[in-house]
Amino acid sequence: MVHTAPLPLIGIDGQDTSGLDARMADVQEFETLVRNYQNMVFSVAARIVGNLVDAQDISQEVFIRAYDHFDELKGSKTVGGWLRTVATNLAINHLNRYRARWRFFSEQETEIDIPAATPQTDDRRELLEIAIQKLPDAQRVPLVLFHFQELSYEEIADKLGISLAKVKTDIHRGRESLRRILTKTP
Repeated sequence: MVHTAPLPLIGIDGQDTSGLDARMADVQEFETLVRNYQNMVFSVAARIVGNLVDAQDISQEVFIRAYDHFDELKGSKTVGGWLRTVATNLAINHLNRYRARWRFFSEQETEIDIPAATPQTDDRRELLEIAIQKLPDAQRVPLVLFHFQELSYEEIADKLGISLAKVKTDIHRGRESLRRILTKTP
């Protein structure tokens, strides 16, 4: 019997597919990364933009960027932090596209109309998430960046391009609005 060396697989279009196994392993690793971090990325985006559809788009963009940098990320211990930072920045960039509208409404002194809704949950965390979504962008964004992303007032002012005093005022107003929303919810 004659022994021959195995021939490399040739794809349909004539390309060498000997690296196919390595690419498939990378795809599986990336799918695992997405599964492990998708909820965190989505929640960061949703809290900041306050719109679930926009948060889905932002999350998708985060993972597209992660895929582009996957070779650098797959061995890193700071993948979660990188993804959180990218999600935060993309969400803020999304809101900055509407900055004129955002500034106009953030400086209004009128009361926020809070409909008396009765959520179908007793979970305090879920009630808080629902209440946060009811806040106007100008209050929600600094509040989320401060309490959930643990950024300082100075970092928030820098990221949003607003004054330190405005950050403090918006966080204070956001807390007061949250308090009113949560006390109206049975």
